[in-house]
Amino acid sequence: MEFHPSQLPVAQSFEIVDERKATELAGQMVKLGFALQKGAFKVIMTKEQKVAKKIGFTIMNELNFGLRKTKQERDVRYWIYSHDADHYAMVLISSKVMQELGF
Repeated sequence: MEFHPSQLPVAQSFEIVDERKATELAGQMVKLGFALQKGAFKVIMTKEQKVAKKIGFTIMNELNFGLRKTKQERDVRYWIYSHDADHYAMVLISSKVMQELGF
């Protein structure tokens, strides 16, 4: 990997504390037009491993489902990294947008 995901420009950032909000967060990303953004979506979540796994899994499943349902392109790239001592960050971006940005 030639870059760190934190270097991607962020179109919108979200903070989530429990997995119950992950479904509506993914719905927001779909409504905003995932491939129409000029940057990535960044999700800040807890570093508690079980909760973080559930959040990441739910976001990816709901995002793919929402994109398919609205007939949007489902070519999603994502990374999860340690944001700080207490949080993970998940960065999601369309492959097409990533190419346009030169990454």
